[in-house]
Amino acid sequence: MIKPSKSVLLIDDDKFVNFYNKKILKKHNPSNTITSVNSGAKALKHLQDAMDGLVEKPSIIFLDINMPAMNGWEFIEAYNKINPEFTFDIKIVMLTTSSNPEDQERAIKSSLIDDFINKPLSLKILHNTLKGFKV
Repeated sequence: MIKPSKSVLLIDDDKFVNFYNKKILKKHNPSNTITSVNSGAKALKHLQDAMDGLVEKPSIIFLDINMPAMNGWEFIEAYNKINPEFTFDIKIVMLTTSSNPEDQERAIKSSLIDDFINKPLSLKILHNTLKGFKV
């Protein structure tokens, strides 16, 4: 089995999607620490807490694009301003329902985004995603 992340941050405004993704991640590796937040702003707060040593730093982030208030792209812009010494080893996977080819192109061109996959997450998709990461 591929060694997945020890700590995962799920960013999606849909509670059911976060619940479902937690189940998939736990099925893949029951020892994962999984935190889900429903907005980019809450995710940035979680990352600040991790920098302050209050919570575990995520190894991987699953990020939705289409969210109210702060969408995935706006999160990426804010994330890019975080100290790179902290973020250098965090993998970001866009996990989205977006069928817009521009979103996929933009993700591929971004040095911050490590993968772009469509919902729903499955064990097979998770396995294929993680096998390319050294987490």
